[in-house]
Amino acid sequence: MKESQTNSEDAQPSVSGTDLHLELRGPGLRTGLSDALREAVRTGRLAPGIRLPASRSLAADLGISRNTVTDAYAELVAEGWLTARQGSGTRVAERTPLGRAAPAARPKAAAQRPLYRMRPGAPDLANFPRAKWLTAARRALTMAPNDALGYGDGLGREELRTVLADYLARARGVRTEPERIVVCAGFHHGLALMAQVLKERKVHAVTVEAYGLDLYRDLLSGAGLHTPAVPVDEHGARTGELTQHRESGAVLLTPAHQYPTGVALRPDRRVEAVEWARATGGLILEDDYDGEFRYDRQPVGALQGLDPDRVVYFGSVSKSLAPGVRLGWMVLPAELIAPVVAAKGYGDYMSSVLEQLTLAEFMASGAYDRHVRSMRLRYRRRRDELVAALARRAPRVRVAGIAAGLQAVVELPHGTERSVVQEAARHGLEVGGLAEFHHRPTVLDGEMPEQDALVVNFAAPSDSAWAGALDTLCRVMP
Repeated sequence: MKESQTNSEDAQPSVSGTDLHLELRGPGLRTGLSDALREAVRTGRLAPGIRLPASRSLAADLGISRNTVTDAYAELVAEGWLTARQGSGTRVAERTPLGRAAPAARPKAAAQRPLYRMRPGAPDLANFPRAKWLTAARRALTMAPNDALGYGDGLGREELRTVLADYLARARGVRTEPERIVVCAGFHHGLALMAQVLKERKVHAVTVEAYGLDLYRDLLSGAGLHTPAVPVDEHGARTGELTQHRESGAVLLTPAHQYPTGVALRPDRRVEAVEWARATGGLILEDDYDGEFRYDRQPVGALQGLDPDRVVYFGSVSKSLAPGVRLGWMVLPAELIAPVVAAKGYGDYMSSVLEQLTLAEFMASGAYDRHVRSMRLRYRRRRDELVAALARRAPRVRVAGIAAGLQAVVELPHGTERSVVQEAARHGLEVGGLAEFHHRPTVLDGEMPEQDALVVNFAAPSDSAWAGALDTLCRVMP
């Protein structure tokens, strides 16, 4: 039989195997195949260890005989380019590329990594509700109409926006309807969209709290917006001083639980913020990042409820479930819906439909409420254990802020913050110092004195690591 022909068995289409693009050149098919495979390995297009298609599959894909593929494989195995083992198939052999020295053994990075991570920002990822999420995903995918898998609506899936409107009204006191909710990939994505819209609306500055994440200040600055700071004290942002920021068209606040100082915005200051927005036509950007987690009382409702036309409300599942889910939402004044959707269309038009449908099912079934209640109890126990251990073993320090959220501020004696952070690192404990969250360039007169403190995440360590993390924290205290 000629090499260009195939028998009836080989001519059957292959429905299994790995796709492999090869261009056969040369005087014969076997030589052309051998040369193409050899070149693919030599250039690194076929990486060491990768499994090649079965001879039958590759023959069918290339329209040549199986014997041709078998012979080419055997030739390259003999030359050392490939390996063939029973039950493992044909694979690319491990080789050192020509002209390149074998990589040096990497130093053991594990010894350099912290044993315990207590930096703020992450929830307890080990207790993500995998089984219940999978159940919701299966049901959501089964029930999804075919058109749900298309490009969809820039607002986000209606199923999710509908259940979010109900949940936010019930749990956070947000006044909205599904048409005023825009689904995004989290707070960072939502704030980037708002920064673009504000810039288009000729806003020159967004006031921020004097303590906060530099990531978000940098995002606003990168969009061409100035970021003057309003002072923060034991009652939250001093919103009465917003009138001093004449160029600002918006203010970014964390009213339920100021990040990272851990205080709540006092009711009269909430009113002051809304009055400033009404008087100036400005906007309040409300980051409700962990509003569900209050332990000493019922969570305080969202500031948005005071004036839905002057507040942009941001929420997400980054703290309640996991940041990797990449889902958040914006509740918008009516006039901002179209500009935000337009801004969304320039970049990430739509979050994953399957994740949106899964979250909608997860919330509608009650699983989300049950998970939040369970984690609320868990985090409250962790915080109580932290406070008790520090009171017993480090009486010179004090846990400040309200009983809420995933992190606590541990106040230190004056002048000790940097040394404590460094000492913790030497013991394998990663924590954050309060100073790194301070917006120093625009501190205003009359702000409370800067406090030496740690910002300690009590939520993130796993159960197996918690005792060691807490013990190490207590041992490095002054």
